[in-house]
Amino acid sequence: MSQVAVCPTCGNNSKIKEVNGEVTFQAIQDEELIKKIGQLKNAMEKFKSKAEALEKELEAFKSKK
Repeated sequence: MSQVAVCPTCGNNSKIKEVNGEVTFQAIQDEELIKKIGQLKNAMEKFKSKAEALEKELEAFKSKK
């Protein structure tokens, strides 16, 4: 997943790419930004469900002792 940040020259949302130590900004449209936000939400949900499963597993181990 590419990084998204505010461009320092124009102030618009843009993709950041670093090649050979040189950082470039590519402007993105609002539709792309909405898509990126959706991807982040999905990734966070997956992380949250994995963390909850690990917490339950940890509690099970603690209760067996």
